[in-house]
Amino acid sequence: MNPPKGSPNGTPAHAPALALRGIVKHFDGVPALRGASLEAAPGTVHGLIGQNGAGKSTLIKILAGIHTADAGTVTVHGEQQPAGVAPRGIAFIHQERLLPPTSTVAEALALGHEPAFGPRAAGVLRMLDTRRLKRQAREALHTHFGIDLHPDRLIGELTVAEQQIVQITRALAGEPRVLVFDEPTAALVAREVDRLLHTIATLRARGLTILYVSHYLDEIASICDTVSVLRDGIDVAHVDARTTPTESLVEAMIGAQQIAPAAVSARTPGDVALDVRGLGAPGRFEDVSFEVRRGQIVGVTGLLGSGGKAVLRALFGLERGTTGTVSVAGRTVRLRRPPDAVRSGIAFVPEDRRAHGVAGSLSVRENTTLASLSRISRFGLLARQRETQLVQRLIAALAIRTHSAETPVRQLSGGNQQKVALARWLSRESTVYLLDEPTVGVDVGAKAEIYRLLDELVRNGACVLLFSSDLIELVGVTDRILVMKRGRIVQELVSHETDTQTVLAWASGARETTLQEREAA
Repeated sequence: MNPPKGSPNGTPAHAPALALRGIVKHFDGVPALRGASLEAAPGTVHGLIGQNGAGKSTLIKILAGIHTADAGTVTVHGEQQPAGVAPRGIAFIHQERLLPPTSTVAEALALGHEPAFGPRAAGVLRMLDTRRLKRQAREALHTHFGIDLHPDRLIGELTVAEQQIVQITRALAGEPRVLVFDEPTAALVAREVDRLLHTIATLRARGLTILYVSHYLDEIASICDTVSVLRDGIDVAHVDARTTPTESLVEAMIGAQQIAPAAVSARTPGDVALDVRGLGAPGRFEDVSFEVRRGQIVGVTGLLGSGGKAVLRALFGLERGTTGTVSVAGRTVRLRRPPDAVRSGIAFVPEDRRAHGVAGSLSVRENTTLASLSRISRFGLLARQRETQLVQRLIAALAIRTHSAETPVRQLSGGNQQKVALARWLSRESTVYLLDEPTVGVDVGAKAEIYRLLDELVRNGACVLLFSSDLIELVGVTDRILVMKRGRIVQELVSHETDTQTVLAWASGARETTLQEREAA
């Protein structure tokens, strides 16, 4: 595909409401943005899309004044903005609702601008005018959204959609000319998404310019007038969102070149090791059912808020209020806490290895045996020889690069820290391995070694459930891929029969027929 590209660096017929031109940004010498540009016309909704790591978040943070661009300009309604400061006339609606949960609706809306009795004067303590505070809150919510949220309700008691309405209303109080929505629907259910998109259409009708950042291509097609595509830190397409097929947007996001992991020979699945039926957790995911057999690596993927990560956490007893049934090797298990999962033969390697995967101050030896002390102890005493043999075997098997087994893990590279996190659970010889982004932040060499280890692991009779946002990785190392969207599995793909474009199309909503709909048909 060679998508029609606009000329964001040229002179438009009408001055854009928002223009970012030639934005460059490096972090520790690594380019995050390589001359990215976009323009949003007044009174329009302009979409911004791209895969994880494409540069969207960095671009938004530069626009908000959080980061300073190394090069390039930001112009709002023809006025060039100084670098490193939030531009005037722009308000941001972030995916995290940054409102104090213990504040009331009225307090959150007026935070920093509370009405008080009497004139302002230096050194004079003024009393809060609570009646006017509540009246202004009701008026603002009715004016902008036509709803009546009681001003005394606590933010923490509101639904996610109601919190978002309060956040937008607060932003509109500053009378912005441009609104930036950064992944606003990641935590919303379908009904709440429709409500938000209707709100955005209303704001556009009032003449506001909106920059809409989202992974969900069905939303882009529904609400946006134009869309810019980022890939590898550069804008690669500027197209009409209403007429451009979502498949073309997927192609622009992915690009033509793909470097897949080395192909592995076919694996033969065995008996069912993990059987999940009707798993649900309110507000996170629902009716999730699948099985993983011994000798299989099954991938799980989805965009922000899809629920995939929460499913892995639930299977390790880290999510509260879950329903459904889970069986390991044919035996139904209850997973209320992580110790329940460990006793059932389930291991979990989290994404944030520094915070949750390893203990940085402990040695490689101590980290490796931390989950299996009962296996190398007798009568409460550690069997040092068994421990040494186990640790040395795992260091060799995983090719952990360390000066010695006594080296503190914090001194290892990121890839070797990840290997130690894996070694901790390999020492238990578990049945089910849950891996959350196992190769994030590691170099190519370490990735290859981790892929080899996973292949060896399942060929020896275990099974792996792997969540990853790296689509090339998923297609290359898994046997099947479960694609999740808004808390549900919407498609199951055979890895060697699919490609990254297809996976992204299902995850982003470019394809929308769900498994349930196909079964009903």
